[in-house]
Amino acid sequence: MTTSSRDRLVARLTDELTPLLAALGLDLEDVDVTAAGKRRLLRVAVDKDGGVTMDDVADGTREVSRILDETDVMGSQPYTLEVGSPGVDRPLTMPRHWRRNTDRLVKVKLSDDSELTGRIVGNDDDTATLLVDDEQHVVSLGDVARARVQIELKRKEE
Repeated sequence: MTTSSRDRLVARLTDELTPLLAALGLDLEDVDVTAAGKRRLLRVAVDKDGGVTMDDVADGTREVSRILDETDVMGSQPYTLEVGSPGVDRPLTMPRHWRRNTDRLVKVKLSDDSELTGRIVGNDDDTATLLVDDEQHVVSLGDVARARVQIELKRKEE
C-alpha cells in the first residue's frame, strides 16, 4: 500500500467512522492501517470524557465492524480490526485532550523551543493553565509544539 493510498483510506475511514462513533458517545481519536503480511491491520482509537470502558470498546467494535461489512471501504483484502483507547502516551493535540487530563502532569514543548513540565489545572478551547513549581502558567494551545502526559508512579503529595 503506497503512502497516498494509505492516506486516502485513513481519510475515508475517518469520514465513515466519526459520525458512527459519535452516535455512541465516543470520539474517534486515531485511525491507523498497516500491512501485516497478506493482511492489513486496522487500529481504531476511541475516547470519551471520563475514559472508555470495556463495554464502550465492545460497542465501538461491533459498530465499526458492521459499517466495514456494509461498505467497500476496506476493499477485498483481508484485515484485522482492533478497537481500543489511545493510551496515556498519545500527544495532547486538541482542547478535549487537555480537559480529559486535568490534574495530570504534562511535559510541554512550545514553538519557541522552551519547555514546561507542570500539572494541568484548567483549560478552555484556546489555552491550558499549568501549575509549575506552585506558579500558574497560561499556555496558548497554538504555541504548543508537543505535549504529553508524564507517567507518575508515585504522585508527590500536595
